[in-house]
Amino acid sequence: MIKAKLLLLEDDPNLSESVSEYLNEQGYEVVCVYDASSAEDILYEQKFDLLLLDVNVPNGNGFSLLKNSRREGNSTPAIFLTSRNAMDDVEEGFASGADDYLRKPFALKELLLRIQTILKRSFYHPISESIDLGDGITYDTINQVLKINGVEQNLQLKEHKLLKLFLQHKGELLIHEVIMEHLWDFDEIPSDGSLRTYIKTLRKLLGGERIVSHKRLGYQFR
Repeated sequence: MIKAKLLLLEDDPNLSESVSEYLNEQGYEVVCVYDASSAEDILYEQKFDLLLLDVNVPNGNGFSLLKNSRREGNSTPAIFLTSRNAMDDVEEGFASGADDYLRKPFALKELLLRIQTILKRSFYHPISESIDLGDGITYDTINQVLKINGVEQNLQLKEHKLLKLFLQHKGELLIHEVIMEHLWDFDEIPSDGSLRTYIKTLRKLLGGERIVSHKRLGYQFR
């Protein structure tokens, strides 16, 4: 069985050793780095299944590291492991492109459960599958083809990206910052009006009840 490969960015040697030893015992391959510049270098050199990132680290910080990595096209799932627990920090973490945010101190078992949840989503929902959304609606995620009763529907590129984001995070509340970061490239200016238009289009095609709006927070796909 192929081991999932994890990158652990943690500048506390004792914590890094504890986490890596535990995850090794659980069957994972863990590569440890201790500063942001080393993490950036190894992300260019190697491929990982999941990133575990501290925020306050030497030579940079985890938020900037992940944001820059996302801009370079790296879509590897990521979990922040940090003592920064203010809501602004949580929002910044998700806006940077994180899939989860775990506050220190944490139980190793909880970390394991979160890792397993994210990897299951990645491994058991391959990007090439055709997803049946019910009511005669299917979506081919690799070819970006939405069909209703066998008829292909026309979607803009960002509408495809938004739909795939929703499908990857079914039932989860996606805050506006996370959606904006996912849809718009670093050299583009995000637009609230455009986002509302994309949401309106998807609701019209899929059914208004599928995309729930949470006022001043974001959207949830059901």
